[in-house]
Amino acid sequence: MLIKQVEQNLLIANSIDSTILEQQIHKLKKQGVDFCDLYLQSTTSESFLLDEGIIKSGSFAINKGIGVRVICHDKTFLNHSSNISPKSINSLVDNIFIQPSANLVHNTVAKDSVQNLYTFNNPITATTQADKMYLLQKIDQIARSNEYVTNVIANLSLEYDEICIFNANDRILSDIRPLVHLSITIVLNKNGMIEKGSSGCGGRCSLDMYDDNTLAFHIEKAYTQAILKTEASNCPSGEMPVVLGNGWAGVILHEAIGHGLESDFNRKGSSAFSNKIGQQVANTNVTIVDEGCIENRRGSLNIDDEGNKTQRTVLIEDGILCGYMFDELNARLMGTKSTGNGRRESFACSPMPRMTNTYMLNGKFSHDEIIASTKYGLYAESFEGGQVDITSGQFVFNASTAWVIKNGKLDHPVKGCALVGNGPECLKHVSMVGNNLELDSGIGVCGKNGQMVPVGVGQPTIKVDKSLIVGGSNN
Repeated sequence: MLIKQVEQNLLIANSIDSTILEQQIHKLKKQGVDFCDLYLQSTTSESFLLDEGIIKSGSFAINKGIGVRVICHDKTFLNHSSNISPKSINSLVDNIFIQPSANLVHNTVAKDSVQNLYTFNNPITATTQADKMYLLQKIDQIARSNEYVTNVIANLSLEYDEICIFNANDRILSDIRPLVHLSITIVLNKNGMIEKGSSGCGGRCSLDMYDDNTLAFHIEKAYTQAILKTEASNCPSGEMPVVLGNGWAGVILHEAIGHGLESDFNRKGSSAFSNKIGQQVANTNVTIVDEGCIENRRGSLNIDDEGNKTQRTVLIEDGILCGYMFDELNARLMGTKSTGNGRRESFACSPMPRMTNTYMLNGKFSHDEIIASTKYGLYAESFEGGQVDITSGQFVFNASTAWVIKNGKLDHPVKGCALVGNGPECLKHVSMVGNNLELDSGIGVCGKNGQMVPVGVGQPTIKVDKSLIVGGSNN
């Protein structure tokens, strides 16, 4: 599938047609590569920052280029250039370093039509500059109407990404990927205590998602978080039952468990989940999926960055490890097919197996039942910042909003709270899974090997009976 707009902007405007791309691909295939592709891209981005009541900065950029990639057994070779032209492509192909493989393999990729999960409208041009300024100023005005607020920081980021892929299976595909992100931080001073709270939203959509109700919701969420911090006491420490909130709290699932289910780590045997397909790796009430084909979601793609359709991949079902997330390279080396998880930051990067929207499915308990079942413990509603060792699953995450639970009720808010644990080990001690699954509001960014891509996370409320250490300053 070749979108006409992409064909015009990336091919015709640069004197390129499918015949030229086909000739270059065949030139590479004749050298004995296992797989190869040409990745053409044009990304337009714009952002504005409001701080201290004024628009302090704005940026606009267009980044274009082409990447030529070949796979030879377990090695990937990449040449790239910001110049899109027949001459540039020819030079990239002629000068790429290739070590031919002894085992030439070409998987057959289904030639079905590409799904359409989101709008192709450009969020940058669909709204005037004046309307974007007004949106940020409205946030500032509404937020400052709350008591104790001393500053409001709001950032609006817009992106419009056009890609075209021609690969070794003689397929030419394209996609248009809009992306919108709004973040809000509120700073307040209550009786000499200065605290801040944050919230945000986004997705593959246009700016019209930011109606007054949406803005009010995220302003109130950021404000409430900041107020709670002024009322919070120091967090207790020690091993205790921990209840994790729904939605954004799934970032722990993403970092501490999701990366360990990406196929490159498992092929190399460096993941805690390596060689455990079919084995019990979690409590029987745990089912985890990665789904890149949810409409309008930040982590969704019509096709991945290798031209494969994204899909719903069950990773863990009823506690049993079912599979991994695959790109082309690791799928070929492990004798299977891509799951549509081949992702790259830009034309200047090689694809890797990456998550899209990763979440845990619903269980049977209500949120209130899970809290009520806890005699003493911690409820961590949302998180900010953390560190993870991907291969082992060891993590440290800081809770931005948390309460101590006493006798089945939220007793008082706490701050300075860190959770320390091991992702795979925590899965075994998930005793209760809620029925209130929620995906995050569209703010996730994932880093791996220096490449950043947008992602989604989510989960219902869950209870981890043990193996989580709460780090706080109140002993």
